[in-house]
Amino acid sequence: MRRFALTIPLLLLLPGTAFAAGDGNGANLGEVLPLWSVIPFVGILLSIAIAPLINEHWWHHNFPKVSAAWAIIFAIPFLFAYGGAAVHEILHIYFLDYIPFIILLWGLFTAGGGIVIRGTLAGTPAVNTTLILIGTVLASWMGTTGASMVLIRPLLRANKNRKHKVHIVVFFIFLVSNIGGSLTPLGDPPLFLGFLHGVPFFWTMNLLPEMVAMSIALLAIFFVVDTMYMKKEVEGAAEPEGDKDPLKVEGLQNLIFLLGIMGAVLMSGIWQAGEVTVLGIHMTIQGILRDVTIVIMGLLSLKFTSQALREANEFNWFPIKEVGYLFAGIFMTIVPALAILKAGEQGALAFVVTAAKDEASYFWITGVLSSFLDNAPTYLTFFTSALGKLGLTESQIATALRMAEDQWDTIGADPAKLALFVSYLKAISVGAVFMGANTYIGNAPNFMVRSIAEQNGVKMPSFFGYMAYSGAILVPLFIVLTFVIF
Repeated sequence: MRRFALTIPLLLLLPGTAFAAGDGNGANLGEVLPLWSVIPFVGILLSIAIAPLINEHWWHHNFPKVSAAWAIIFAIPFLFAYGGAAVHEILHIYFLDYIPFIILLWGLFTAGGGIVIRGTLAGTPAVNTTLILIGTVLASWMGTTGASMVLIRPLLRANKNRKHKVHIVVFFIFLVSNIGGSLTPLGDPPLFLGFLHGVPFFWTMNLLPEMVAMSIALLAIFFVVDTMYMKKEVEGAAEPEGDKDPLKVEGLQNLIFLLGIMGAVLMSGIWQAGEVTVLGIHMTIQGILRDVTIVIMGLLSLKFTSQALREANEFNWFPIKEVGYLFAGIFMTIVPALAILKAGEQGALAFVVTAAKDEASYFWITGVLSSFLDNAPTYLTFFTSALGKLGLTESQIATALRMAEDQWDTIGADPAKLALFVSYLKAISVGAVFMGANTYIGNAPNFMVRSIAEQNGVKMPSFFGYMAYSGAILVPLFIVLTFVIF
């Protein structure tokens, strides 16, 4: 009976015929995995979307168990079917993706949570727009997570007397937690991954026109919407009671720790210190040193920031715990989806990979997948796919991006193909970063901001409710962006 119970989920993984344990390897696993092997991933996404609607109290106390359950439902038959190859894939995604991902988020969350902006801020449309604008500018330099953690609490305090707050947080997620991180590899993980693969640090400044266009449009829409809501509310409801206190920032020592984190991230992309192998997984020494440095910066933030400051920020660990538990399950169940995508035209999602043929299709396909999958490996998948289609190498692209276009004929590659790839790269980059705003899981800060807002009494929309906002506001702007730029 137990073997029969195991066989049922196992059938979801086998490509029609028995695939003996231990067969296959990391290079071709994506070619043999069937499309329905992503069912556990779809299951965890639907759980995140639907369970809070059915019983929010139950979900709040049991989401770690749900995440673990979906991870186990996938992992056991996957390990049984593919043996050592499955072990390698699981260790690979946790050692190289999940652990560095959660360490970086924890470091930014900890240091950012120690900076307190005091004083009287009235949540007027002008003040709210200014705060979101500042966060949007900061996001490219301190990361979308860092900027979100520094500014979401002051924004919520400024609007504590407002009746309508949901739209404020939603636009904050759009801009500060996503689109604002477009201009440097420090801003968002996909761009950092491009930096590791030869894209120059300041090349992403080429995304400035798209970022500015989207930001101006969203800020203008937000100002109009916030003004309309403000007029509906009781006169003066946004004004805090009592005397107005001057603005001041405390916990500024945490800026040093944030700079330390950003420096560690930058170091890991510049310094090549070699590799070590841990349980068969090749890990870079600079990557390990980056993670250790981030942990040290976070611990220093905890040591040198008074508890009173964190209490003033209403700081607690629930948002990072929520992200940690849920994304632990997401990263496990995402393995087949990413492996199939990486297999390109030999995988079950070949129709998706081959559909990317021009700037617009790269923008939309990368963006839509980044809304639900991890946007960093999605970016890398289409980065690599575009290279392969044009017969180019990473070294050729790295050289071309550092040279003037009229010098490309000295590289040893067709200048027309180089120009075509650069246009594709721009579309891939914008899609991966911008469309992370489409869902709560599109980018980790989305989840954290939502959690902090709910702890401050803001009744945030459900998973699908949030998508209704992004569908009504972002998608039309993305369509305009497609016709104007791509």
